[in-house]
Amino acid sequence: MRSMLLLLSGVLILAAPLAAEEKGDKKVPAALDFKMKDIKGNDVDLSKYQGKVILLVNVASECGNTKQYKQLQELHDKYGKDGLVVLGVPCNDFGGQEPGTSEDIVKFCDKNYGVKFDLLGKVAVKGDNAAPLYKYLTSKETNPKFSGPITWNFAKFVIGRNGEVVGRFDPKLKPDAPEVVKLIETELAKK
Repeated sequence: MRSMLLLLSGVLILAAPLAAEEKGDKKVPAALDFKMKDIKGNDVDLSKYQGKVILLVNVASECGNTKQYKQLQELHDKYGKDGLVVLGVPCNDFGGQEPGTSEDIVKFCDKNYGVKFDLLGKVAVKGDNAAPLYKYLTSKETNPKFSGPITWNFAKFVIGRNGEVVGRFDPKLKPDAPEVVKLIETELAKK
């Protein structure tokens, strides 16, 4: 989040961080006010997903949970037309289970799971080197309801159409578990 500078009576004042940034005529919710790289190295402004329901998952190719790619793709196929964005974020933080290059990840996902949903570039999701998005998602100050460290690959966050984090699910819980699907459907119903 960015802070705002105010000039009052000739005195420059640093105001509190803004909850949402202005981008054109739209206010961007804090959870989407990040820039990252996609799997091909192109810049991605997460504000492009504003108005969508996002299922954000840190993924890995050599994990016991890797088979969840199948359910993630099925959710993308079933609900993408209704406004769901499945967003995979490769990470190598847990047991070195995503050692490949971006090209390796794309080939693996295509060959084994026919992945068509968006993949971002590989980032750290925990510790001092965590990507700013993940620092935001795990911080008690910025995400008090769903904060806490990422514990393994395939941790899932749901961001509603309004840009608020509305759910977090354990890495072992499959993406098509009833509680995940119910939350996605509830958020998709909000227009």
